[in-house]
Amino acid sequence: MNWPASLVAGAALALATPEADLGKPIFSDDFDRNEAQEQADDPGNGWGTNSKSRAKGDKQVDLRDGAMHIRISPRADHAVSVTHPAEFTDGAVALRFMLEDERDSLGLDFADLQCQEVHAGHLFLARVSPRDVQLIDHKTGGMRNDIREARAAKRTLTAEQRQALVGKTKTSALRTETGKWHDLLVTIRGDELSISVDGRLATSLQSPGIAHPTKRLLRLSVPRNAIVDDVGVWRKR
Repeated sequence: MNWPASLVAGAALALATPEADLGKPIFSDDFDRNEAQEQADDPGNGWGTNSKSRAKGDKQVDLRDGAMHIRISPRADHAVSVTHPAEFTDGAVALRFMLEDERDSLGLDFADLQCQEVHAGHLFLARVSPRDVQLIDHKTGGMRNDIREARAAKRTLTAEQRQALVGKTKTSALRTETGKWHDLLVTIRGDELSISVDGRLATSLQSPGIAHPTKRLLRLSVPRNAIVDDVGVWRKR
């Protein structure tokens, strides 16, 4: 596997943190290619999108200037989701990103569509915005089927359901400048999820849903706009 020089450099910067060996590289993409057509999403290299089902087929993902530009359609009824298989128990994802507006954000949503306990396979999420970073355990928190269904029906949560949400979200203030490229590293080890930006550990969350035995799918979740480049995925085990 030929790793892009910028991805290798970004991973090396991230590895300056106490987190050492990321594991075995299993996927990389530098988006340095042309799309076969420009009318609909066509990112290639195993990527999929939800534009057909959630944005009436409008093009929301465009490869330009060697990067993936993700921009939500005015007709979309859901955040843009750009997906790629990424199967591991412990592992890491590194990428470069740019947010061009204070309203933008980028989420790395890890899922297992075979997991029937949660809505749409949601396990946990790492999100970065210009103001903060956020980590969420979805599996044992808000995406647990009974909790999500109760909220959708506007029913009062039971005492057990309210307790299940305690400690499942962690938000830390972090200023990330818009209009510039930044390095993002998300690591999963056992029940701990960590996020580093530009080589510095921003925060971590320890929660049982993170230890789900098999993460099968990476979703890049973009509620508005984001630019992504040099994606790498590693499997520790």
